[in-house]
Amino acid sequence: MQETNVIVTNWLERKGNPIAELVQLACQFQSNIILESNEKHINAKSIMGIMAFNPTPGSNIQILANGEDESEAVESLSKFLSD
Repeated sequence: MQETNVIVTNWLERKGNPIAELVQLACQFQSNIILESNEKHINAKSIMGIMAFNPTPGSNIQILANGEDESEAVESLSKFLSD
């Protein structure tokens, strides 16, 4: 299991559809990826889950991944949400 905490930036202000991009990024990995914040736990590969989760700027989110590419998954999602 690999995990990290990130503070979310203004990722929703990106052009295109950032929610779909986040889900597409998560789906590139074989690992199970969970996002946690304020007692909410969602599958990062679920577009409906991400929409309900609604990570807003300044939110502290824990990214957890379990699987063969867990390190890469955590690093990529962390960068996506905090850059």
